[in-house]
Amino acid sequence: MVKLSVIVPFFNVQPFVPDALHSLRANARPDYEFLLMDDGSTDRTPQLLEEGVRTLPGARIIRREHTGVSALRNAGIEESRGRYVTFMDGDDWLAPGYLPQLVAAMDDLDVDFVRTDHLKCTGSTRNIMRAPHGRRNAVLDPRETVLPADRPALVDYAYCWAGAFHRRIVDKGIVHFPTDLRTAEDRPWTWQLHLGAESCAVVNLIGVHYRRGVTTSLTQISDERQLDFVRASERIFSMLAADKDGERFLPKAVRQFCALIAFHLDQIDRFEPAMARRLKASCAAALSRLPSDVLTGVLDSMDLERSSKIRRLRWRFGGRSDTPQPESDVMDNAGTPGAVVA
Repeated sequence: MVKLSVIVPFFNVQPFVPDALHSLRANARPDYEFLLMDDGSTDRTPQLLEEGVRTLPGARIIRREHTGVSALRNAGIEESRGRYVTFMDGDDWLAPGYLPQLVAAMDDLDVDFVRTDHLKCTGSTRNIMRAPHGRRNAVLDPRETVLPADRPALVDYAYCWAGAFHRRIVDKGIVHFPTDLRTAEDRPWTWQLHLGAESCAVVNLIGVHYRRGVTTSLTQISDERQLDFVRASERIFSMLAADKDGERFLPKAVRQFCALIAFHLDQIDRFEPAMARRLKASCAAALSRLPSDVLTGVLDSMDLERSSKIRRLRWRFGGRSDTPQPESDVMDNAGTPGAVVA
């Protein structure tokens, strides 16, 4: 029986493939499988995968036309056979022995999913990024890790590769990704996980080396794909509208959205003028559809700098934001930066 399936999407990451494969070899076990998902790469990534798979036990290469990371991960989930599933990105790498420790945590705790810490790697700089929950190595109710609304909580930790997921929730579809988002797909996915799973845990384990600042990363782009964070946030609002705890959790989701808006306003010079205007109008339109009392409460609880930016945005675009727009106009998931916190 396959104990662990590791799903690794690759798209034009030629410089990083050797490190990724080397780290997988250092974690290989006879009952692990490695699904190397090539998303139609046009550089030497396919050749490097062909060479590397010969010395990586349990590895399979699965090729797809270029469909994006969400569809690729979903294809890997469908191909997976392991009792547990985990992810790694093709430009990242793992510490030796990390995966066996991850499997041991899943065995010991018997939860639907486990969350781990990780290392953020920017050039030669390493920073430990802690999963924002203080209680470790204990079985938790995922819904009780959504709050508090005004401080970082586990639902803010939108990194699908920082942990592992039990087959029982994989088969329910809880671990599948939305394929219509080109960025920010991890955000509704994280909420889906916390609303749909029955148990989770956070463990003191650091093994994923998350490479930041590379040109292949979707977080580095500045085109219309970055606008998908608005649509991703509105999907979360829709989830909560249908959820028994939706009213209680909505302030957290609204605060996340406001934090993302403030981040993008700080980065607005990255965009062409027309795209910058579209971003502002889309954000204002989405804000206008939120309950005013919830939004006001969230803005009152945020720091003055960020809340002032959002209030100015609402005032400047208020006339236009009152008119609902078709979803295709609200934006046309280049990932929004995971470091953005509410």
